[in-house]
Amino acid sequence: MIDTQLSRRAFLRSASGAAKGSIIILGLPAILVSCEKSKKANLLNEKFSVLSKEEVQEFHAIAARIIPTDETPGATEAGVIYFIDNVLNDGRAAEHETLRIGLREMQAAAAQKFNVSYFHELESEQQDQLLTEAEGTPFFGTIRFLTIAGMFSLPEYGGNRDKVGYELIGFEDRHAWHPPYGSYDADYAERGE
Repeated sequence: MIDTQLSRRAFLRSASGAAKGSIIILGLPAILVSCEKSKKANLLNEKFSVLSKEEVQEFHAIAARIIPTDETPGATEAGVIYFIDNVLNDGRAAEHETLRIGLREMQAAAAQKFNVSYFHELESEQQDQLLTEAEGTPFFGTIRFLTIAGMFSLPEYGGNRDKVGYELIGFEDRHAWHPPYGSYDADYAERGE
């Protein structure tokens, strides 16, 4: 693995704080249910359950800046917006309202600083500036968490479309592994960690 790629362990360490500041915390069963619903919606090009057209555009643009498309696929290719829609559709009206308020605040900042009405109309540098300014808010913490959860969840349940999240972190998805099972962690074990 080359130095520029994330190691599996480094990725997991950094992702463990993904829920920090989020008003939505999902356990594995909730993630699996949301992924299953989002996969179906994504494959069938269904309409969104709770997100308005404006929210789809805006949350999609925000997720695309959190995990951008560059030489590797990002949140757009993973279909993260369907995952976000399904999580919010699962009896989370209060959390959805908090995200609406945060989105309105971000749009107000876009209008004040850059004279545009919507986040998705901004240049990427301007989007990054607004997201950096919102970094400590529950709005940003929640959108970041949902983006990461949708990007790296099990592909058979809807997130991580075409396994783009696995590709990004260098995870090799095999049906079965052959011994030595932990050889990729040998250096870690030798250090006693």
